Amino acid sequence: MEEKKQPKQATFMHALIVILFLVVVLFVAIQYMGADPHIPIILATIVAGLIGVFVLGYAWSDLEEAMITTIGMAMQAALILMVIGSIIGTWILSGTVPTMIYYGLQILSPGIFLLATLVICMIVSVSTGSSWTTAGTVGIALMGVGIGLGIPEGMVAGAIVSGAYFGDKMSPLSDTTNLAPAMAGTTLFEHIKSMFYTTVPAVLIAAVLYGIMGTRYAGQELNVGEINSMLAAMAENFNISPLLLIPPIVVILIVVMKVPALPGLMAGVLLGGLFAMLFQGADLGAFIDAAHYGFELESGNEIIDNLLSRGGLDGMMWTVSLILIALCFGGVMEKTGMLHAVGSAILKMAHNTGSLIAATVLTCFAVNLLAGEQYIALVIPGRMYKDAYKEKGIHPKVLSRALEGGGTVTSALIPWNTCGAFMWSTLGIHPFTYLPYAYFNLAMPVVEIIAGFTGFGVFNEDGTKTNVRA
Repeated sequence: MEEKKQPKQATFMHALIVILFLVVVLFVAIQYMGADPHIPIILATIVAGLIGVFVLGYAWSDLEEAMITTIGMAMQAALILMVIGSIIGTWILSGTVPTMIYYGLQILSPGIFLLATLVICMIVSVSTGSSWTTAGTVGIALMGVGIGLGIPEGMVAGAIVSGAYFGDKMSPLSDTTNLAPAMAGTTLFEHIKSMFYTTVPAVLIAAVLYGIMGTRYAGQELNVGEINSMLAAMAENFNISPLLLIPPIVVILIVVMKVPALPGLMAGVLLGGLFAMLFQGADLGAFIDAAHYGFELESGNEIIDNLLSRGGLDGMMWTVSLILIALCFGGVMEKTGMLHAVGSAILKMAHNTGSLIAATVLTCFAVNLLAGEQYIALVIPGRMYKDAYKEKGIHPKVLSRALEGGGTVTSALIPWNTCGAFMWSTLGIHPFTYLPYAYFNLAMPVVEIIAGFTGFGVFNEDGTKTNVRA
């Protein structure tokens, strides 16, 4: 029987061809044609597949299996995304989201709004361990308040994303906070303690910048007429009550009690339906419609109509399809070894501790960019660099921290990444619009790299401070 021919090893040049094709086709399609990223990524997947089959010698069945396996890694995330779509639809129908916006417009002022948004989202995300739950609940309400206060949408979304990813990174309930130390070979709480060295400076930078930005709006005259119009539109179309804040509080408590994400979020959907019937007089058909297709409002106030006409399982299908396509691309890139080739090329530049940490952060970002999934951005570099850290005698908690500093936080800045696609769909703001204002997400990789070169918070395997020149 003839022995199966082994595929060739992918080189950095193979990967570069695919990367350049992806960048060019995405840029042209989005910038000049106003197209969505789906088809450009499919085209890049075809190019990667052609190189894999005809240049490297992989069987198509191997690539197809890799795509399916990679999709499987993020299937829970896709299911959560669909459930959150239903939560958004039912919580608007119930009046929960309008109530949060209604009271927020009356309590928050422009001068403190961005800083308050950061802190509120930090608290919710640390409590739930989920940036997605944070954005899909209080995030939507804060978008409405910010718009009402006259603050640019990109700034508001940037503050929401920053606060949401602080908790996604630091909460012991977060899946990424558990995945990173598992990949690096350290414990959860060693990992969290290690992250304090870089996460606290990064979030303080973000807080100061949001505070400074807030002063630009502190003295501005509020458009009282527009705010009153928004308040009136919500009061006319919904029964507003503090009791409608119960569903988000219950969901947060359920998640804090470590109930699995899907059942906990489904409870949020059912609560939304129950409160819609009790407070808004909705029937079962309206609840099913909102959960499936989202909520539509025609109040006559364009801002409120645009803000509250969203959600539903069906409304998330655009995002789910983008995620599946991006994961197919990532699966082919990983199977053919092209992702590994990119990481190896970066690793060659790592001559000391500082450059090794910088290489880890950059590789995580590159995988986020190319594979479209933050889990892959933690798993692949974690496996690739584990031995390199061990050889240099660096404690694995430094690796796990670098994985989160480069992988978790940058995922939300890339439109075709699962996280960026979710934030885009949920907040209604393109990631490139909020990217300049997502100060925590931007500061985190930079602080991580600086810490690596200065030796701040970098330890040997025995727990002593390491020599950054080693």
